[in-house]
Amino acid sequence: MTQSNTQTATKAVTDRQMAAAIRALSMDAVQKANSGHPGMPMGMADVATVLFTRFMKFDPTDSHWPDRDRFILSAGHGSMLLYSLLHLTGYEEMTMDQIRNFRQLGSITAGHPEYGHAEGIETTTGPLGQGLATSVGMAIAERLLNNRYGNDLVDHYTYVIAGDGCLQEGVSHEAIDMAGHLKLAKLIVLWDDNAISIDGATSLSTSTDQIARFAASGWATASVDGHDAEAVARAIEAARKSDRPTFIACKTKIGWGAPNKAGTHKVHGEALGLEEVAAARVFLEWPHEPFVVPENILAAWRAAGSRGAARRKAWEQRLAAAPADVRQKFQSGQDSHVSAAAGKAVLALKEKWAAEKPKLATRQASQKSLEAIYPAVPELLGGSADLTGSVLTRVGSHKSVTPTDFSGDYLHYGIREFGMAAAMNGIALHKGFVPYGGTFLVFADYARPALRLAALMGVRSIHVLTHDSIGLGEDGPTHQPVETLSSLRVIPNMVVIRPADAIETAEAWEAAIANETGPTGLSLTRQALPALRLEHTAENLVMKGAYVLRKVDAPKVTLMGSGSEVSLAVAAAEKLAAEGIAANVVSVPSMELFMKQSREYRKSVLGTAPRIAVEAALQQSWDRFLRDDDVFIGMTGFGASAPAPDLYKHFGITTEAIVDAARKLAK
Repeated sequence: MTQSNTQTATKAVTDRQMAAAIRALSMDAVQKANSGHPGMPMGMADVATVLFTRFMKFDPTDSHWPDRDRFILSAGHGSMLLYSLLHLTGYEEMTMDQIRNFRQLGSITAGHPEYGHAEGIETTTGPLGQGLATSVGMAIAERLLNNRYGNDLVDHYTYVIAGDGCLQEGVSHEAIDMAGHLKLAKLIVLWDDNAISIDGATSLSTSTDQIARFAASGWATASVDGHDAEAVARAIEAARKSDRPTFIACKTKIGWGAPNKAGTHKVHGEALGLEEVAAARVFLEWPHEPFVVPENILAAWRAAGSRGAARRKAWEQRLAAAPADVRQKFQSGQDSHVSAAAGKAVLALKEKWAAEKPKLATRQASQKSLEAIYPAVPELLGGSADLTGSVLTRVGSHKSVTPTDFSGDYLHYGIREFGMAAAMNGIALHKGFVPYGGTFLVFADYARPALRLAALMGVRSIHVLTHDSIGLGEDGPTHQPVETLSSLRVIPNMVVIRPADAIETAEAWEAAIANETGPTGLSLTRQALPALRLEHTAENLVMKGAYVLRKVDAPKVTLMGSGSEVSLAVAAAEKLAAEGIAANVVSVPSMELFMKQSREYRKSVLGTAPRIAVEAALQQSWDRFLRDDDVFIGMTGFGASAPAPDLYKHFGITTEAIVDAARKLAK
């Protein structure tokens, strides 16, 4: 088609026809796969059409443009809505063949949107509520960067489509409360208010007034007919002018266009069936074959997709015109390749501590490490879940982020561990910062779904997890995380580091910052630990995962442990030496990093002598290193409330217990 013919054809296309393209692609893809959720994409097609053709700032030719608007499909089961939009607006890799191969092995059109599979997917969604919670982090990052660089470089919105399930999940409360408190005015949530879930009508399980709920959390609210394009447009326009985040309830009919099943739970999570697909084609006035979009309708969509290119180029010109130091700082934040700077700071700190040999709780060593690293890595963005004074995540130069001042660099996430971890994912995905947040290790269970999602997406977030064993003492078994270390260590692509002294803690921070492809958990003590690394070593030994801390010739036994129990192993080795029993001591700060080393290195560290592993936690994660006749000294159940020294003695995690076991093995 010529340009004039394209413009004429585009003008003749209505919003409803453009939305019909989404509906047709969605129902055809789900039908071909015989798997998926057609109801949500068909119900929200009108809303999505308005959003992408009239408001979204994006450029399919540069999906990483930093000042693009972010679109989050929190209701990730409706993934064909997003895939249809990406194809229609011109994302090159989202071909019609990919639409045809929906939910098939090797396709980029997975059952739920997966970050990294295709350009234009801003985050992995599917676990309901997490898209909404992640979007809060993106909106926070936008406000923080806007404060630093101004509207010329950072001025964009975060749009979310959320469903009933997203709002019923508990994390939604943490997210909307945080967003309302911070007055994240550039966050706009469009609720697919269709009153249907898998079991049937939502009235079976909830009677919450969501409008009132969001209003109570400080949001602006609106309610519109989700099938009235002009009403939707007016609501979004008003939201863009609000001084608060906005929640727009879009009243829709799930599966709109399917004449016999629309409005019922039958269109939620299964293919329509060939007869209903045929009937929908008649209802939608869509006489085209499956996976065929008429040229005039596709041209209208491609025109919508192409309008962002000029805005992107204008932004690039503004960036190029900015002072050199501003450009460098902005780009450094976007890249966040900061491990070299962190490494220099850590090296100097290690040399200092090797001379001073401080006795510190590793949470204290963590704070001091941050004090050293932060000036060299201003991209670090700290915070905690209302435990700042305990987890020690704040340094002297930190400034709190508040609803009226986004010039700060420390976030008070409140008692919202899940919300904090999800927001950190959003901050990391947005780019511009390296987020870290703190809580007690036992409360990692509250954050676990977001930790898992960070690992699945391969995004960097650093979790400071203190009070990491029975060593926390009197707070008792509710706060003593005996099983948590093993449960985190089994999450694929998550690195857990449990340092044994101050120097290992500094190295752990360097390792966490260097880990750009997944989350890192730093397991830190409440109680003070003696210095074990007594001489300066330039190499970061924590990055090896495990290493021989005390080496002897011809060892009769190898003692290995992590964190606070390594000092017990060192003391035991000294007692054994006095008895003529030679013992190597192996520090194992990170099993995940150790398993990445060569087989030869692992064999050289573990050796062939009998092994004793000691950790004030359950045994499970140590089994990969222990043979049938080896010994584990640690917890076998929950802890108790008492002073820490009494607990270690009560549960038999002592130097004496290690020595006794070693004597038996060395015979």
